[in-house]
Amino acid sequence: MKRSHLFFLSHPFLLLFHLPLLFLHQSHAQPSITGYSCSPNQTIFPCQTYVFFRASSPNLLDLASIGDLFNLSRLSISKPSNISSPSSPLSPNQSLLIPISCSCNTNISYANITHQIEAGDTFYDLSTTRFQNLTTYQAVEVVNPSLVATNLTIGVEAIFPIFCSCPNKTQVGNQTNFLITYVFQPSDSISSVARLFGTDNSSIIALNGANISPFSTVLVPVSRIPQLQQPTASPASSSCERKGVTKGAVVGLGVLGALLFVSIASIAWLWWVLLRRGKKRGEEEEKAMTMKKMVEKQRFGTVSATDFMADVSECLDKYKLYGVEELREATSDFDSKYLIHGSVYKGFMRGDAFAIKKMKWNAYEELKILQKVNHSNLVKLDGFCIDPEEGNCYLVYEYIENGSLNSWLHGNGRRRKLDWRTRLQIAVDVASGLQYIHEHTRPSVVHKDIKTSNILLDGKMRAKIANFGLAKSGCNAMTTNIVGTQGYLAPEYLADGFVTTKIDVFAFGVVLLELVSGKEAIDEAGKPLWMQLDKVFDGREDKEERLKAWMDEALLEHSCSLDGVMNVMAVAKACLQKNPGRRPSMVDIVYMLCKADELLFDFSEDGLPVPSGVMAR
Repeated sequence: MKRSHLFFLSHPFLLLFHLPLLFLHQSHAQPSITGYSCSPNQTIFPCQTYVFFRASSPNLLDLASIGDLFNLSRLSISKPSNISSPSSPLSPNQSLLIPISCSCNTNISYANITHQIEAGDTFYDLSTTRFQNLTTYQAVEVVNPSLVATNLTIGVEAIFPIFCSCPNKTQVGNQTNFLITYVFQPSDSISSVARLFGTDNSSIIALNGANISPFSTVLVPVSRIPQLQQPTASPASSSCERKGVTKGAVVGLGVLGALLFVSIASIAWLWWVLLRRGKKRGEEEEKAMTMKKMVEKQRFGTVSATDFMADVSECLDKYKLYGVEELREATSDFDSKYLIHGSVYKGFMRGDAFAIKKMKWNAYEELKILQKVNHSNLVKLDGFCIDPEEGNCYLVYEYIENGSLNSWLHGNGRRRKLDWRTRLQIAVDVASGLQYIHEHTRPSVVHKDIKTSNILLDGKMRAKIANFGLAKSGCNAMTTNIVGTQGYLAPEYLADGFVTTKIDVFAFGVVLLELVSGKEAIDEAGKPLWMQLDKVFDGREDKEERLKAWMDEALLEHSCSLDGVMNVMAVAKACLQKNPGRRPSMVDIVYMLCKADELLFDFSEDGLPVPSGVMAR
């Protein structure tokens, strides 16, 4: 049974809300000048999708340049584009499929692509030429309210919203897995576009209408990624050239034959002399090399510098490769005054602040996971550095100015500044980031260390998940190496080492309890916070009073909806079910949290919050 069917069967109240929509054919029609409208509650956001792009001269005729434009690696473009080698040169107008992460932002769906403004750039030129009408200058102005379009500063970063959309649940049920964004050309017809993507005219018309204007974007529904036809290399030479080569070869062989005997005799004599002299030297060099490898293995384990670079080769054109001296200068040689937490330092380069994580030679697994993900609620990796002399690796992240959620909740009285709306938004942000790594990466990524100290808050108090050092790509695995933080570890992981996305769901439930209570995940006596849930949920009488007594007193100083707080507690209890099969998915959790202040939830027997009524707030 398809996931969309299971979703509604397990949530009958959602089926009642969405039943009218399921029988309506969705029609995006052509977008407004600011993009396609969206509703996160009706469509699967965010999603991994693609845009159709053409190589163009003079600056976009290789995958490295195009990857830089979209903040992607060459390999991530070459694979869906049916290009055998990421280093292959491109021909003008060669077809490419660019992977993007499409999100619903304030009811408009687009992918955030950051671009640094250069001399002579304008929003109009970049939108129409560099990004080939995949967005509009009006949309760029809307998402960059702090930038003046007529007075752009060189070096400033602007967001270019690439138009996109995600299939709704009905479309997914009908095998429409992707809506590929395509810019309609003056020479195009609906039939030619349908042939290019292996779909039919009626499907395109149903989504976009029959009257499509040139240079406007259309959404092409497909069940799988189309296999693009790529140009093949032409023969290297003609038959006349081969005849000339043959004639020259005969003459050359005649001359060489006369010298062959003398040359062989001379070379044999020299080889015999040099062999005797070099034998001893070669033995000494071999011993030195063996010793070097032994030292390297002791220092780095089983991973050498060469192996490391080979493992992360596909990251080299996506991330900046820093020099170790550059990082030492940025941190005053890793002075303790720049230490943020653990082994993470604050550094300044090119006038910007970065978070520099210093670690031993074990970063390639984290790098391989990070190059797969791109979401606004995940801390962005800017680059990395390897230092074979010291045996260190450094990951350079964007600097998140307001620090960790842990420091706000459990620090020096700062939690009083966190009102209920801010805490609920933080919960939604973290849930959205987890939904992305669970649902929109292949294979799924399990973070394995969700906790308040790994949740960072930016200047607008929006949350980002950090530290993928323990993350695992792929789930439903067993391990004997139990890692993580006490108070957040799921029972099945502690007992059997069973790794699934549900261990992240459990840890997120603990984070929700911290947001509501202001208490730490484990108390001084070593008792986990999640074991205190019974204080709120046991019995039917005086539940509201028990909640007030248990929740953070700083919340009571602000006006907040006790119904909304109780709803979040119901979601937390669902996440903390001992049976992982009864815990909700992050898709369910994001929906519930977005509706926490609008619906009234009760806790059902199957572990999921269900609404007891719909009330206007």
